Formats: sequence, structure tokens, C-alpha cells
Amino acid sequence: MSTIRERNKELILRAASEEFADKGFAATKTSDIAAKAGLPKPNVYYYFKSKENLYREVLESIIVPILQASTPFNPDGVPSEVLSGYIRSKIRISRDLPFASKVFASEIMHGAPHLSADLVEQLNGQAKHNIDCIQSWIDRGQIAPIDPNHLMFSIWAATQTYADFDWQISAVTGKENLDEADYEAAAQTIIRLVLKGCEPDQ
Repeated sequence: MSTIRERNKELILRAASEEFADKGFAATKTSDIAAKAGLPKPNVYYYFKSKENLYREVLESIIVPILQASTPFNPDGVPSEVLSGYIRSKIRISRDLPFASKVFASEIMHGAPHLSADLVEQLNGQAKHNIDCIQSWIDRGQIAPIDPNHLMFSIWAATQTYADFDWQISAVTGKENLDEADYEAAAQTIIRLVLKGCEPDQ
């Protein structure tokens, strides 16, 4: 029974991610989510109680891996290893959770009205922790004296674009969907640009 429950919840979450990414929160109908999931509309309310709760679940489905991606960050870590691991984790999020990524991006662009204060605090705390780690590397001369805030912003933009701007990427590459080799090339390119840019000044 629990297997059926988890399967149904996963189907609804996946369908909701696509609908919210395509139409936004206000324009999305629970009936459309149910239809895309291939389940009766009452199932949406049975598992999630309301459209608002379902939307928050979609957001949380990507916030958890976003927070986990920063695990390698610590002042004593090797900068090249930490930054490479972080970039690869962020690329995986864009590859595996593209619709939830779009929902998250839209939420942030609108001032995060549906994110709880606790989640906002976690996200901001994570960003500050990462930036403090980068600053510690700068202070010890391990990387170039670049602005740590803008380094983080650049990594976010470079990695999240593979989910948030997939239409443009498809138009330029001529591919409807990127494959594993494309994502590996993306990770290697971003890593090279970041690590070269972070090399200490001679």
C-alpha cells in the first residue's frame, strides 16, 4: 500500500512540477495536474490537501538537493575539489529536476512569497557559509582575490541555465534534449572557467 502511495505522490509531484513551470502557480489547475499524472483529481487533495501545499512540496523537492550540493564547502577543503564538486552537483540538479528548477527560479524572481521563513533562512545561511569559505581561501592566498559573492552568482547562473533556459539551449544546439555527454561537457567547461579564473595571481 505504501508503495502505491509513494508512486502516486511521485506522479503527482512530477506532473505538478511541469504544470507550475509551464503556467505558474496562479494559472495552474489541480485538474490539469491530475490529468497529467493520470490520476483522479481527488487524489491530488488526498495526498497534498491543497494546491498551495503541493506547490510547496515541489519547491522543497529542489531545495533539499540545493542545500545538499554545498556539503563539500569548508574552509579547510581544497578549493579546486570543492568548487568542482559543487558545480557538478548543480549541473545534476538542472539535469534531473529541470521543471522544479524553473518553479524555484520563478519563485525567487517573485520575491519567494511561498517559501517559509525557515527555508529562506536555510538558503541564505548556506550561501553565506559558502561565501565565507571562499573568502577564507582568498585570505590564505589559495585563490585569486575575486569577489566571493559574484563568484557564487556566476556559478548559479552558469549551472541553472541548463534547466531554466532549456528552450534557448535546444534552439541553439538543435537538440530537443541534451544527453549525458552534453551535461558532462557543460560541467567540464564551467569547471575550467571557474578554476582558471580562481587561480592565484602570479
